[in-house]
Amino acid sequence: MATFALVPQVRRGVGVDQQVEMLSMYSRNGVRFGVDVESIEGLWPEVAPQGPVCDIAVAHHVVYNVPDIVPFMRALNDHARHRVVLELPTAHPLTNMSAAWKHFWGLERPSGPSQLDLFEVVGEMGFTAHLEEWHGSMRVEPHLDQAARYMRVRLCLPPERETEVRDFLASQKPVTEIALAAVWWDVESETGGSSAVRPHDL
Repeated sequence: MATFALVPQVRRGVGVDQQVEMLSMYSRNGVRFGVDVESIEGLWPEVAPQGPVCDIAVAHHVVYNVPDIVPFMRALNDHARHRVVLELPTAHPLTNMSAAWKHFWGLERPSGPSQLDLFEVVGEMGFTAHLEEWHGSMRVEPHLDQAARYMRVRLCLPPERETEVRDFLASQKPVTEIALAAVWWDVESETGGSSAVRPHDL
């Protein structure tokens, strides 16, 4: 969770999520890391009026799920005293299934949007955007049968074709690295205490 990556600088965090389970995990991590946390259940920016203004607003791996990104980012900016940070993969998380859609359905899946599109939108909103890119490790599903079941459902294939999906996955080179990016900007604000807000929409 992005809030706790800021420890020890952060002393208080506000987590926003529509899933109670995620908020419970957020609260447990607050105890673990010694951070005073507050949880707000709901979707951002619909629940934005319930949230306090914080020093830093962070959206961690959620922007691809946001149907209307401009109000989402505008609300983040309104709730940040100093900085807004959006962390995301450089491609949609399901882009890694493009080869499977081509193999089983003959469909060419779109490669966008990307971090460059988000960077452009932030600039069009009038913010002075910054872009940083790096690579991180990616979790590999150790159980091929479980991975095949997940992909088969995602591909809208019937259960009897799960063996085909398994064979396809076995033929592919495992992806162990993911390209990541952060789009961020500073906001003009008054000096305040250390805090962070983590809108999260799964």
